[in-house]
Amino acid sequence: MALKMLTKMSFEKSPEYAANADAEDVLKDFRKKFFFPELNGKTALYFTGNSLGLQPVTAKDALLTEIDDWAKFGVEGHFEARNPWYSYHEMFSVGLSIICGALPTEVVAMGSLTNNLHLLMVSFYRPTKERYKIICEKKAFPSDVYALHSQARFHGFQPHEAVIEVAPREGETTIRHEDILDAIHQHSNELALVVFGGVNYFTGQLFDMKSITEAGHEAGAVVGFDLAHAAGNVKLELHRWNVDFAAWCSYKYLNSGPGSVAGIFVHEKHHKNNSLPRFEGWWGTNPDTRFLMSDTFDSMENAGAWQLSNAPVFSMAVHKASLDIFMEAGMDRLIEKSKKLTAYLDFLVKALNDDAGKRVIEIITPENSNERGCQLSLRFPGYGKDLFHQLTKHGIIADWREPNVVRVAPVPLYNSFTDVYGFYTTLKSILNLK
Repeated sequence: MALKMLTKMSFEKSPEYAANADAEDVLKDFRKKFFFPELNGKTALYFTGNSLGLQPVTAKDALLTEIDDWAKFGVEGHFEARNPWYSYHEMFSVGLSIICGALPTEVVAMGSLTNNLHLLMVSFYRPTKERYKIICEKKAFPSDVYALHSQARFHGFQPHEAVIEVAPREGETTIRHEDILDAIHQHSNELALVVFGGVNYFTGQLFDMKSITEAGHEAGAVVGFDLAHAAGNVKLELHRWNVDFAAWCSYKYLNSGPGSVAGIFVHEKHHKNNSLPRFEGWWGTNPDTRFLMSDTFDSMENAGAWQLSNAPVFSMAVHKASLDIFMEAGMDRLIEKSKKLTAYLDFLVKALNDDAGKRVIEIITPENSNERGCQLSLRFPGYGKDLFHQLTKHGIIADWREPNVVRVAPVPLYNSFTDVYGFYTTLKSILNLK
């Protein structure tokens, strides 16, 4: 039952199968690099890395390093600390570029997700009377919706006229790719901006960012993505896809702690565009001239130009601890395991329907592994939120999203095939299936 067999998606619903798959997993030891919470005195089965990733074992020491250097050096820690705070953000360029498929100069760790989206839209949402519309997906994350609506209002437009939402067809749960392209084409003469979530938070649908970007550019629009559920989860090639901008948080798949520092991508083609409007701050200036304290903004010629303030070192310390693990594991290996692990969960959930002799669970995430990350969104017709509470009672930490979805994310860095099998047996027991 080695992993080479899993490539053919030939699964079995047995604990021996899961154990053998784990034994052959080249990433199995990375599980030891994270702390797992406990429920009812036992280690929980944790499937909520799509909401808050687990704490790296090294996080505490990483944070204490900066705490100790603050005590030792005071303000001199900006230059004398073991990881000098003045240039702290520069440590993330290579790691984030690998995760995002970008050049190191195109990414920077900074700010928070929605704040960063607003800062980027200052530059990239430049509506005119003729071109002012924004296209996004229906049921985008609420914060994205609020940001887009408020940007439209800020520029003098009514959100219901400016923001076009592409929805699933009647009776369907995910958005057809051709409908996205059709919407871009239909509104091409009025379109200013295309902004999609790389992976939709609710359904787990992975969008074709490459062709969306191509279609948006062909229509004369700027294209950006919210990668909150994509960064660290799916294969990204932002530079090669010619994406204009992107933003993400770091507390989901990137395991950097609640509310930790976020990040942005700005394609290099925009770095030297001095006509591009931008909200400016001290840390976006050239580091060679920054302490001359000039009244004139001397812009960095990379994504760092969008920074406003100096690095939030304490949250960045944990972020760096997590990125080091990603670099050791390798994104290609993580994605390979993710597809197998999620496919195994898909197989076992469908097996529960077979066990019941009817559909007791509906998977609303695309079946195609190229159209999803590691999340499956499940609906339980005829069951209410009590079923979710039963999962928690039985030691499973998953995620509930109104009105009726349980999100389950087997994260390849720390989840195992045995974890997935444990979810299956627990759910089978809750549903009283033989």
